Amino acid sequence: MTIVPCAKSYTGTNTHHRSNMLQYLDIRDFVIVRRLELDLSKGFTVLTGETGAGKSILLDALGIALGEKADNSFIREGAERASISALFSITQTLRNHLDPWLESASFPLAEDGEIIQIKRVIEANGRSKAYINGHTATLQQLRELGEQLVDIHGQHEHQQLLKPGAQRQLLDQHANLQDLQLAVAIDHQAWQAAQKALKLAQTAGQNLSKEKERLEWQLEELNALAPKLGEWDDIQIEHRRLSNASELIDGAQSLVELLSDGEDALLDQLAKADQLMTQLVRLDNALSAAKEILEPAAIQINEAAHLVNRYLQKIDLDPERLAVVEIRLQEYFRLAKKLRCQPSDLPTVWGTLKEELQSLVAAQNIEALEQEVDRTAFQYRESAQKLSQQRALAASKLSTDVTAAMQTLAMQGGQFVVTLTPLETGTQYGLEHIEFLVAGHPGVPPRPIAKVASGGELARMSLAIAVIASSASAVPTLIFDEVDSGIGGAVAQTVGTLLKKLGKTHQVLCVTHLPQVAAQGDQQWRVQKVVIDNQTLSDIQILGPQERISEIARMLGGITITETTLQHARELLETS
Repeated sequence: MTIVPCAKSYTGTNTHHRSNMLQYLDIRDFVIVRRLELDLSKGFTVLTGETGAGKSILLDALGIALGEKADNSFIREGAERASISALFSITQTLRNHLDPWLESASFPLAEDGEIIQIKRVIEANGRSKAYINGHTATLQQLRELGEQLVDIHGQHEHQQLLKPGAQRQLLDQHANLQDLQLAVAIDHQAWQAAQKALKLAQTAGQNLSKEKERLEWQLEELNALAPKLGEWDDIQIEHRRLSNASELIDGAQSLVELLSDGEDALLDQLAKADQLMTQLVRLDNALSAAKEILEPAAIQINEAAHLVNRYLQKIDLDPERLAVVEIRLQEYFRLAKKLRCQPSDLPTVWGTLKEELQSLVAAQNIEALEQEVDRTAFQYRESAQKLSQQRALAASKLSTDVTAAMQTLAMQGGQFVVTLTPLETGTQYGLEHIEFLVAGHPGVPPRPIAKVASGGELARMSLAIAVIASSASAVPTLIFDEVDSGIGGAVAQTVGTLLKKLGKTHQVLCVTHLPQVAAQGDQQWRVQKVVIDNQTLSDIQILGPQERISEIARMLGGITITETTLQHARELLETS
């Protein structure tokens, strides 16, 4: 792992990394970063530095590369644009999952097949461009791909636990139930639509009959015309050709005379020119280049004459066909005016009116609509019950795991419970209301997390949930941005241990201000401000063993570093 201070291109050919991970990050002219090229490693990497040095800027840059909103305020002062490039190495297992998505979105794999390239460029006008494997991408596509490669936990994420719906969403994400929840939402929408159609049919009555008559009247003439997609353009071209057939025939015959059959045809003139050119080249070879340019002209003119002759053999005067085409054109114009649309839109209008009529006919069949309500209700209930079963299993496991984690996070004897309360009527989210309950001390009944958890407890539980959920995640790269704020001491040591353990199976990057967490890192980067050409910029230094001791000591003791803080820093690193 190295920091490359000078500008250079990166080809992505470094294939010694074989695990799924963020391998390379290139940031240019972003906020206070002029140019950073970062080779990243596996395991647990910590980013430290003084407040305001730009630690979170790196994560902001990666977030923007993965599709977050951006504007020209992110461009470094004095620069024309900002750009962020990220390369991910992926193994065959992840490729099996990503390749179908890339192919469906028409993105190619990189040449070595093991690299995913993402790039985002922010222009001075506030607009941005996005690329996946060198091809233009939408922000939605960046986000879809980014969700499969990187999971970012922000420093204020614990506040999400207090928002309506966030607890349900967290449980579903933890248990990978998003697809099942989407199916439930779709089934619920179909059920609601069937109920609406039945109610409309029961109350509309006479209005439906009048609307049906109107559609049948409009469709009668459209059915007779039967307009086809693209036909309007075709018949205009055919009409123009047929109505100008005489002029086309005369003109084509004159063109053949000019090219090949006339007394002074171009082919004859070119033959004479070629003879003269041949004689001149014998006298001076300097004209050979001109002769080479002249020779293809005869071939091309001969081919043009041949094509015009073939055209003359096919074209003829056909008054009967012209009359048929003119009648159809007039019908297109008449119906387009009647239906207040463009002639080219008639096929689409025809299809829409037929669908509306079919819907109205079906809407008047009360018995069929009642059967559809029963069918969609059964389908919704079936898929929702499957979701409920999976949620119950996930809730039990998450409750157990978070409760266990609380014992190591200064909440001994505390309890975490995920409750599923049945609803009288199912919603698009399922058959139950999901709520997180917590008891901070033994002997206290669990109560809603929003009512009893302090800010520090909420942050610790959020971190525990994030680590527990991430350990089962297929996303290879996990990023934690000061999620350990509000904790310290032995709890900080535990947090560092949790993140280090997570780094055994994932690539973990963590911005932290806690020395106990930083000491647990497999690698440590120090972010600092530097002044270059009267500009304040952010820079990164990868710390060696001695430099890590000094940085940990700074985090422990502040500006004044004593031998005591240095010794404490050594002990932290040795015991981590």
